[in-house]
Amino acid sequence: MKIVLDAFGGDYSPVEAIKGAVDALKVFDDFNLVLVGDKKIIKEELNKYQFNRERIEILHSTEIITNDESPAFAIRTKKDSSIVVGLNYLKNGNANAFISAGSTGAVLTGAVFLIKRIQNVNRPALVPILPTAEDNKVVLVDCGANLDSRPETMLQFAKIGNAFYKAVFNKANPRVGLLNNGAEEDKGTETYRKTHILLKECNNINFIGNIEARYILSGDVDVVVADGFDGNIALKSSEGTALLMLKLIERGIRGGGLRAKLGYLLLKPVFKDLKKVLDYNDYGGAVLAGLEKIVVKTHGSSKAKTFKNAILQARELILSNIVDAITKELSV
Repeated sequence: MKIVLDAFGGDYSPVEAIKGAVDALKVFDDFNLVLVGDKKIIKEELNKYQFNRERIEILHSTEIITNDESPAFAIRTKKDSSIVVGLNYLKNGNANAFISAGSTGAVLTGAVFLIKRIQNVNRPALVPILPTAEDNKVVLVDCGANLDSRPETMLQFAKIGNAFYKAVFNKANPRVGLLNNGAEEDKGTETYRKTHILLKECNNINFIGNIEARYILSGDVDVVVADGFDGNIALKSSEGTALLMLKLIERGIRGGGLRAKLGYLLLKPVFKDLKKVLDYNDYGGAVLAGLEKIVVKTHGSSKAKTFKNAILQARELILSNIVDAITKELSV
């Protein structure tokens, strides 16, 4: 099992990407890594750590695609960028997955240009895994790969999410909801109303109806379907709310005097668990689902912890045979 990591993608790379890579190697011994980027700099960073050097290869590249560049133009012209070199390595069958915290537009554009789509997939979708108020997780399909989707495409998102959830979480009949501004069937735009009809008529999906944004993390739904524009807003709002909660708790403890500090000490294990649940760094990245290869996009601000978890997430996706699961779902 081989996973490719763009060592020069993200705000804190290559330092944090390489640290995360080394940390991931310590968790499981059944995969190897390929780090893409400037070979000299990567070697200098790796020399800081103790690890089995046979488990890491370096794939040299000389260019970096920045967030300021046009994604399509950069993918076409920067053939030696870490994103293009890494994706081509994946495309040619040399690895099982590719991870990057680089330019979202470039990663998505490059993946769609260079990696084949699964048969019958119109558009791949970005699929993050999110925590809920219960013990289960929820996946959001799509969170930004497609800003304006037709009802037929959103039906495919539901099928992709359905297959994803069954494969990754081993749940036979995931509950699928449609993100909307109300629970009633006639709510939303024409696109969402038509999508609701298609989902309701689909016999292969356990469609439970419309889901308002406030219930995404309730634990009452396993797969939430949205177009990329609405899904991205819902995702960023959830992340922002989680950060707000953590900051308000921290401020309340610091400014609450002795009683607050004593209360914190008594509830420290609870707060620790809460922080872990709310911290998006624990969930790796969003999977670009619908391609014949696994591509994971992490936050541009990813630190070592996020890179480590993205690598472990990619490993889990490989073991779950996620590509085969989606292929089978879309063939029905």
